[in-house]
Amino acid sequence: MSEKIAKHKQPWKPDELQKLQVLAAKGKGLKEIAKALNRTEESTKEAARQHGMVITKLR
Repeated sequence: MSEKIAKHKQPWKPDELQKLQVLAAKGKGLKEIAKALNRTEESTKEAARQHGMVITKLR
């Protein structure tokens, strides 16, 4: 049985930040980015804010 392992309070790796930047630049939504990185939406939003990235809000 495959279970997802949550990354609770794990530091962000450079490759994860790079992927976050690429997805944010493509205009992907927060939920989609968080799912792609296997991170929570809150963690993803905070990492983006700390590194000066903007995640667009989908309407």
